[in-house]
Amino acid sequence: MSVRTPDPDPDWTPKPPAGAQNTNPGWLKDVELAEIRRRLPILYIEAVPVRVDGLGQVVEVGVLLRARPTGEMTRTLVSGRVLYGETLRDALFRHLEKDLGPMAFPQLPASPVPFTVAEYFPMPGITAYTDDRQHAVSLAYVVPVSGTCDPRQDALEITWMTPAEAASPGVSAEMEGGRGTLLRAALASVGQLY
Repeated sequence: MSVRTPDPDPDWTPKPPAGAQNTNPGWLKDVELAEIRRRLPILYIEAVPVRVDGLGQVVEVGVLLRARPTGEMTRTLVSGRVLYGETLRDALFRHLEKDLGPMAFPQLPASPVPFTVAEYFPMPGITAYTDDRQHAVSLAYVVPVSGTCDPRQDALEITWMTPAEAASPGVSAEMEGGRGTLLRAALASVGQLY
């Protein structure tokens, strides 16, 4: 099963350091990306959007609904590539805004340390994660959001569910590429899965 991770906006350009001129926008043509995917692991970020109560306890988990090119509906998480010259924090913010809308108001972590690193392989069985297109390394984060989430790009909707609902086998079965396992790891990292 191919895991479709949307490519970034072709008009987006990373901000160069102060006084420097940006000569590489970090955007690859389809042919270049296909060639690189055959030769190198690609760095991604993934985020599990959550709502927290006044004590910082996770009370809701957001899972995206997407339509595959075959017409099949699947559930997934916020995800996307880290571009050349882009910080992890910038990539995380860009993909959260791209998938959840500009009014989601994500609360990015003070330190860009992920709760786990997921390695996706095109060959099943090496890890719990698969991606038919490539070998990808994904840094995964749990990110509280406090605003209104209005999915954009290829996300059709975001479904908010309790941590117990999100950890259920039914939700895991609807997720592609092993992301149900990743979601359960996210819930365990915030004390919501025992």
